[in-house]
Amino acid sequence: MNFLISFCLNNRITVILLTLALAVISWPKYARVARSQTLALKSSGFVAAARLSGDNSMQMILRHILPNILGPILVTAMLDIGTMMMELAGLSFLNLGAQPPTAEWGNMMSGGRSMLQTYPWLVLSPGFAIFLSVVIFNLLGDTVRDYMDPKNSRAR
Repeated sequence: MNFLISFCLNNRITVILLTLALAVISWPKYARVARSQTLALKSSGFVAAARLSGDNSMQMILRHILPNILGPILVTAMLDIGTMMMELAGLSFLNLGAQPPTAEWGNMMSGGRSMLQTYPWLVLSPGFAIFLSVVIFNLLGDTVRDYMDPKNSRAR
């Protein structure tokens, strides 16, 4: 029993560490998006008007800059969810991720690989689930981008 608890705990820690590792490697993308948006907004008219009205730097960041850069960062995060799902499934397919008792799509595809000719759905079902999840998160990111775009003239 102790072994089973230890194994499950280690397996969860592996998945959490893999997710954190993927998040750590992708942080420069968010920094670039935030910096480019901030530099573009810094020269805009409403920031200059806020500066002339007496707002200090913290007030300008919290009231004007941050709400306007939140949209592109959120869209980037939505698109990255699908990418990270594919990366985690790929690592699990190569047996570098979650181990077999944990239900993971990459493990399912790897386990069904030897029976591909007789039972192709063992590989196609998790592959389709990965595909569908990635498409859903990409469409969600596109919808968030459309909703948060200040230039969008569509009525909400």
